[in-house]
Amino acid sequence: MNPTEITLHQQSRVLELAFDNGARYRLPFEFLRVFSPSAEVRGHGPGQEVLQTGKKNVMLTGIEPVGQYALKLIFDDGHDTGLYTWDYLHELGKYQNGMWQDYLNKLAAAGEHRDPQ
Repeated sequence: MNPTEITLHQQSRVLELAFDNGARYRLPFEFLRVFSPSAEVRGHGPGQEVLQTGKKNVMLTGIEPVGQYALKLIFDDGHDTGLYTWDYLHELGKYQNGMWQDYLNKLAAAGEHRDPQ
């Protein structure tokens, strides 16, 4: 699956993607930041994930293509190490609602917040 359209909506803080299979997703910047595929967020193995907090107002300040297979997203909190492959972006779109609810549940269980402290 490859994207046919990539649109950055700064005001609404959404990255919109259309794929060649007809799928279209609107991924909020905060969601993309929280689910970064980087080792800094995901860890180096199962159980090593780092819960991302205070990312509600994060902005996407840059997008760089990586070959023909991924995007490097640059966030205003300095995070820029995740490579978002086309497959991963499609997966984020497809499972966004469930992933977001799991994240909110983990935040609540940890007594943490989406708002920056």
